[in-house]
Amino acid sequence: MDETALIQTAQRGDLDSFNTLVLNYQNMVFNTALRILGDENLAQDAAQDAFISAFKNITSFRGGSFKAWLMRTVTNACYDELRRKKRRPTTPLEPDTEDGEEMDSPRWLADPNMTPEQQSEADELEHAIQHCLSALPVEFRTVVVLADIQGMDYTEVAAAAKVPLGTIKSRLARARLRLRECLRGFEELLPASFRLEGEHN
Repeated sequence: MDETALIQTAQRGDLDSFNTLVLNYQNMVFNTALRILGDENLAQDAAQDAFISAFKNITSFRGGSFKAWLMRTVTNACYDELRRKKRRPTTPLEPDTEDGEEMDSPRWLADPNMTPEQQSEADELEHAIQHCLSALPVEFRTVVVLADIQGMDYTEVAAAAKVPLGTIKSRLARARLRLRECLRGFEELLPASFRLEGEHN
């Protein structure tokens, strides 16, 4: 069944169709939340909230990009988590393990084919990227995550963030500049292709 048909049957209350949509998008939703929030537990909560909200409100979807509609739902869930987090003690940037210890190596980055040295470098790069993302204002962080990490086009990002296209372009330009400046401090960790952008061309 194609996506449009799945959406239509889900709008009529068919849970199986909605669950199929969830399976198609769950990684993207979780990874978006993880990048915006920088915390695995908060990201799981936000992703769950986003899907619950999407199911409750799927009848309000009127066509266009379902991905953008869903990303707006997860973005809203992330903003709700950030508001809740402000009322709680701060949590470390690095996600916790089940027993509350800070994780040395993010589980979502682990690659069984990497050597320990490669894994260590990948972990350091992950820390650097998440550190610099987390330093951005949330509205900048969101557009970078949607456009540069999830690969959404500017029109979809504008729909997901509910701001005009011109604002998206402006935020992205400023966010990328800030990210580049932040990541300069970690330059030895970055792949050569990343360092070339805006540096030596």
